[in-house]
Amino acid sequence: MADDGLKLRTARTLKWNSIDRFSSQILYAVVGVVLANVLPKEDFGLVGVILMFQAFAVLFVDSGFGTALLQKKEPSQTDYSTVFWFNTGVATAIYVILWFCAPSIAALFGRTEELVPMSRVMFLTFIFTALGIVQTNQLMKKMDVRQVAIANLVSQITSGALGIILALRGFGAWSLVWQSVSQAAIKSGWLWLTGGWMPSARFSSASLRAMLRVGAGVFASCLLNVGSLNAYTFVIGILYPMATLGVYTQADKWSKMGYASLSQIFNTTFLPLLSRFQEEKERFVRAMRKSNRVTAFIACPVSGALIVMAAPIFHLLFGSKWDEAIPLFQILVARGLLIVLIAQCNTCILALGKAGRFVGTEVVKDVLMVGALFASLPFGSVEALVWGQFFASLLTYAYVIYITVRVTFVRLLQYLADLTPYLLLTAAVMAAASLLGTLSLHPAMLIAAEFCAGALLYIAVLYAARSVILRESFAYLLGRFRRKS
Repeated sequence: MADDGLKLRTARTLKWNSIDRFSSQILYAVVGVVLANVLPKEDFGLVGVILMFQAFAVLFVDSGFGTALLQKKEPSQTDYSTVFWFNTGVATAIYVILWFCAPSIAALFGRTEELVPMSRVMFLTFIFTALGIVQTNQLMKKMDVRQVAIANLVSQITSGALGIILALRGFGAWSLVWQSVSQAAIKSGWLWLTGGWMPSARFSSASLRAMLRVGAGVFASCLLNVGSLNAYTFVIGILYPMATLGVYTQADKWSKMGYASLSQIFNTTFLPLLSRFQEEKERFVRAMRKSNRVTAFIACPVSGALIVMAAPIFHLLFGSKWDEAIPLFQILVARGLLIVLIAQCNTCILALGKAGRFVGTEVVKDVLMVGALFASLPFGSVEALVWGQFFASLLTYAYVIYITVRVTFVRLLQYLADLTPYLLLTAAVMAAASLLGTLSLHPAMLIAAEFCAGALLYIAVLYAARSVILRESFAYLLGRFRRKS
């Protein structure tokens, strides 16, 4: 009975995580399509430069303590308050530092006049983000994802509308800046009004130190990850025109809409679940293998569909304006699938409190990423740089599988048995669906044909193979439908 209740809570959490991420991504896509058609490529390059530095700032603000709160079995009010005050203090200090550093940052790219004022406004985003980190994690810990989903939805709609209005009125790159700032401010404000949690006047250095073991490891790994990824943005921004950087950032942004959403859904769903079984080997193995199958069941076909339908999707949404981004997008989506699978392995490692091992895998990943950057630079193209990212991630995944098998209680053959069927089936479905690409159809018709053919074939094969995951998914959806009717 206890397992059934936990399974239901996990299903509900996964449902609301999915609603949250995919509704947000739909809104993000709608706004992104409008802005991509209105604004020139150069504007996206300018904002991409600011986002590169902002990514580091947000990382320092959280410092890994958000994940530490999720991983901790029963965090106290003192734990939450301590992390809140720490985040807020660090955010304020970093904003002041970046305010004075803005001219130097802009000078690196030779665009001082535009980048200095935009960056000083854009950097407000991570202060607003800091004010909502603990509220978000407190709700996630209770597996109450509904409130977070609503906050994201409200902030996306409002900030997206503002960005579109400003773009249509000729504000250029500033429309992207104000969209980002307003989204962070509205989300944090909504969580404060509806989240039901308020910080107390407590700060415990002992509590902070206790969470440092996990938090520091996560922070170090994320710092390496952000550094290695933004090295590509930095190099492209220095060596190529801003319009080329805009093409790369667009391909990267649209690819992340798929794999980053999936990775976050799985992490926020499975980390609290697996953490419950840290000291129960058999239950941990069952839960881990189930989470691995769910991840592969969803992530493989989603990634395959995006790769196959990339060209008609871009042509439908943007015409020929962003054709240069299509091959970059496809490679980044393939890499994104590897990132999702790597993140799932790391979730299992973190759930056991093995932060040191987690950091080790991240170090390997980022060393390989930087190595791939230097190895691909002589080829003289952005596409070569992106291929370097893919092969670096492939090598990382092989290493992470090795570490996961050593750290957890799951054997290599068990892991491969849970994953391989979905990978092979997805590859076969992609090959079949891509044959439709030879037809001379309107992009919308081609997308519909490829999607329907691929989805039907994928489900039919799993149904014929009596897939447990497919059966449980249908049972859950049918149960929800019956309760509502």
